[in-house]
Amino acid sequence: MAGRGGKEKVADDAATPAADDDLIWGINAVREAVAQQAATVSELLVQRGKGGARLQEIIDLAKGRGIAVRFVEPDRMRVARTCRHQGVVARLSAAKLLSFAELLDRIDGAGETPLPAPRLLALDSIQDPRNLGSILRSALAAGFHHVILTRDRSVPVTGTVARTSAGAVAHLSLYQVVNLSDALNKLKERGFWVYGAVAEPRVASIYATDFSGSICLVIGSEGKGLRPLVRQQCDHLVTIPMRTAFDSLNASVAAAVVMFEISRRGL
Repeated sequence: MAGRGGKEKVADDAATPAADDDLIWGINAVREAVAQQAATVSELLVQRGKGGARLQEIIDLAKGRGIAVRFVEPDRMRVARTCRHQGVVARLSAAKLLSFAELLDRIDGAGETPLPAPRLLALDSIQDPRNLGSILRSALAAGFHHVILTRDRSVPVTGTVARTSAGAVAHLSLYQVVNLSDALNKLKERGFWVYGAVAEPRVASIYATDFSGSICLVIGSEGKGLRPLVRQQCDHLVTIPMRTAFDSLNASVAAAVVMFEISRRGL
């Protein structure tokens, strides 16, 4: 195979991971974290209906630094009801999240360390923390050291994710994007071929697909798979052949099978 020559928005109330993640709360503590350590804050939880100039300042600051903001009901704040959170809670990331611009710099050779291998993994809205952790563990083992995550509709890189990954998050470069479809298009402009994994028997088998060249493998969310706009950006759709019509592989297992098939060929 030869080489080829979003708009910012605030996330709505969505499914949140287990309550054993690292949280900080209160106007002063959260503002300090957002202002001074934005790379460590994975999302902001704001109590729906709460207002005030100081709270709005934190929301604006978070949005300006690319931090996902979720407006949730009081019982979804993930802290004890007796906690005086003042309407705002920040979830800390278990790993530093890099910008997509930093990935493009590495691909273009403009960064401090160029991209060593033209092999990327993109995850489209993975929402289960243990699935994400398992995928990251497999990615490291299969040689996919650069992983693109969506900012919205995805589980943050929490302590649960880090533990399930068996420490893999510390050895991977994780990039966060607002618009995955746009990001994939920019990768294609830089010579990458985009492969979307789907559970559809009529598309090409991974065992009969040429994965040579610079590639980006896209794995869809649990249940819904690839979103339509993301699917449209895929050059090729591939599937894992099944001996039964029953689709028994979840996102983490499917991701591992495809990544290790690519790795097996020494690509």
